[in-house]
Amino acid sequence: MGDSSVRGSRLSPMSVVGWIGLALLLCGAFFAALGALNQTIYGASGFVERYLEAIANDDIATASTTPGVALDAAELEALGLPANVSTAMLRSGVIESGPEDVSIVSDIAKDDGTHTVTASYRLETAIIETAFDVRPITPLYGVLNRWEFAVSPLAVIDVTAAHNPIFTVGSLSLDARAAKPVDELLAFTQVTPYLAMAPAVYEFRYDSTLLTAAPVAAQADPSARVAVTVDAQPTTVFVERVQVKVDEYLAGCTEQHVLLPAQCPFGIEIDDRVVSEPQWSIVTSPVVTLTPGETAFDMPPTEGIAHISVEVQSLFDGELSTVEEDRPFTLALSATINPDGNIAIQLK
Repeated sequence: MGDSSVRGSRLSPMSVVGWIGLALLLCGAFFAALGALNQTIYGASGFVERYLEAIANDDIATASTTPGVALDAAELEALGLPANVSTAMLRSGVIESGPEDVSIVSDIAKDDGTHTVTASYRLETAIIETAFDVRPITPLYGVLNRWEFAVSPLAVIDVTAAHNPIFTVGSLSLDARAAKPVDELLAFTQVTPYLAMAPAVYEFRYDSTLLTAAPVAAQADPSARVAVTVDAQPTTVFVERVQVKVDEYLAGCTEQHVLLPAQCPFGIEIDDRVVSEPQWSIVTSPVVTLTPGETAFDMPPTEGIAHISVEVQSLFDGELSTVEEDRPFTLALSATINPDGNIAIQLK
């Protein structure tokens, strides 16, 4: 009775073969699926494509943490960049336009396990092809391929903030003096390198009451270095405010009832005896124009006309007469904007 139950519970040879076949089939399917994943989603091409799509979606957190993107101290030094180079542009809301219509042109495997993946994409109206070298790193869960860029695709943008240290890129306002040593803070023009996601197009500009810089675009290609100048120029309001200060200064000069007003650009010498208080007036005030100089916005020597009216007595015959005379003069100055937003003028 017991012997017959034992015999009944044993698997027949055909059953064992069937189970082994099923197991092999499942293993084969698993490895086939694993291989397909490693060729597609977890392949070198998929790695590059996801990076480009992250930039296109303005998902800079994902793009910047992609393996091989961050630069270490040695790589920064090799690029001639300071260890504290600004990463302020590595955030969302900064890129004007990223890669669109991304497609993989080729994926070439090399004997050392690295791949050269060539991607095609559109940046605004330009169609661009870029080759990325990627290499394998420790697999995910020991079986799924992982990759990193052999050379970081980050770009370096050297921003020249001309005549004003503040500029805007995308929705971000930056000060080019940040992290600069004290002896460079007062420079009228600042040149500062910034790390930037690439490929991408950035738009730089500046607008304020006193200064404006026309928008300028910079295309950052992977692993490239590009220069851009944000050229701040005086606004009409800036010029008008300087004009007011000039007119007030000259009005103060006319209040000095002397032939040679102190610290003023006009005056007259008279050999006869002066018998009345000299009366000065401004016929034509110099018209202010401002252009960037080495250290400030400069007004070149500009002509104005003052008028003198004074009673004199001849030393020769005692005759009394009135001197009425226009006196041309020139005025030059430099203007700067103080940290509090007020304008400082220095006469030349």
